[in-house]
Amino acid sequence: MKTERAFPKVVVTAKGERWAGTGHPWIYASDVISQPEDVENGALTDVIGPRGTYLGTGFLSRESKIRVRLVSRNANDRFDAAFWERRVRYAWEYRKAVMGGQLSACRVIFGESDGFPGLTVDRFNDLLSVQTASVGLERLKDVIFPLMVKVLREDGQEIRGVYERNDLAARSLEGLPQTRGWYDLPGETHPESAVTEIRENGIFYQVDVENGQKTGFFLDQKFNRAAIARIAGGKRVLDCFTHTGSFALNAALGGAAHVTAVDVSETAAEMARRNAARNGLSEKIDVVCADVFELLPRLCAESRGAYDLVILDPPAFTKSRATADSAYRGYREINYRAMSLLPRGGYLATASCSHFMPMEQFERMLRQAARDANRELREVEVRKQAPDHPILWNVPETEYLKFYIFQVI
Repeated sequence: MKTERAFPKVVVTAKGERWAGTGHPWIYASDVISQPEDVENGALTDVIGPRGTYLGTGFLSRESKIRVRLVSRNANDRFDAAFWERRVRYAWEYRKAVMGGQLSACRVIFGESDGFPGLTVDRFNDLLSVQTASVGLERLKDVIFPLMVKVLREDGQEIRGVYERNDLAARSLEGLPQTRGWYDLPGETHPESAVTEIRENGIFYQVDVENGQKTGFFLDQKFNRAAIARIAGGKRVLDCFTHTGSFALNAALGGAAHVTAVDVSETAAEMARRNAARNGLSEKIDVVCADVFELLPRLCAESRGAYDLVILDPPAFTKSRATADSAYRGYREINYRAMSLLPRGGYLATASCSHFMPMEQFERMLRQAARDANRELREVEVRKQAPDHPILWNVPETEYLKFYIFQVI
């Protein structure tokens, strides 16, 4: 290196240097030759190759297999408050450009895709729900969180509070505890309630950022739900794994003749009922508490042809490569049953939200399910996550959601 750097150094192998050259921001512990022993966990460190080549600067994580998460490859960057404010502004301006005005409920920061490794920030009306899964960002939250609020408020957005949903298991990999609670903005008091209301695609939802799944509500299917509304007119719809009823509500608002929404959780089913009532759609939607894996075979035996559109939006069946095979079987089972249930000419919308079920494997499963059901698939649309969850092509982990609409013939 030609100039002396202020940051401690992590030296990687030639293999690690080649990996860093692909543009991926993660440096793995298995590629580290040496690392500083006298700096705090989460500190900024330079990563250099075995011959001294500067590869980038990132957060050291002593307890994680991802030993360094790079935040910059520019040796001239200064990681002060101005640097992080530029990052926040860049992320917000991107959302303003791509979200078609739907900014009151959107993902503001999507981790590595926005240059904030391990940080997720979702906006729900006047609340920000935050998850921090890296020790480096945890150390900097007192800089970054007030900056987020500042940038949004300066753009005319009302933000009343920031709630930390740090009850995710991934924090243990960074040596961080699982917690949840209000973040205290300097000089402000937090709201009394963590419940707010959002409007997405013209539909109102109550969002509990303290107790809801993940950060409170799943925003990544926003435009996929709108795609369902476009084809639902006049159809009898079965929405499986409905959760808060979002696909069912979009179908009903899109003119469906009737919608049956199903979830195994009575808590989720009750939330779906309340959302239907809030939007004046209760007469169009029945919400059933049932196990989809048990319900679909029974419907195939008793009610074949009773639905014109079946929606499958299950939770991630796999969160690791080790369980990918069993997940494949689960996806194949529900898709086979849905195709068998539909009359020829009916429609199937099917999704997977697991990064460990790549598109080519998911499509192979769909072809097998169609053969098993003696059906052909006519593709209507293939979609991914909404653009407020941007995909970096050099970081495959940022691509996870697959969404297909077919006519089943």
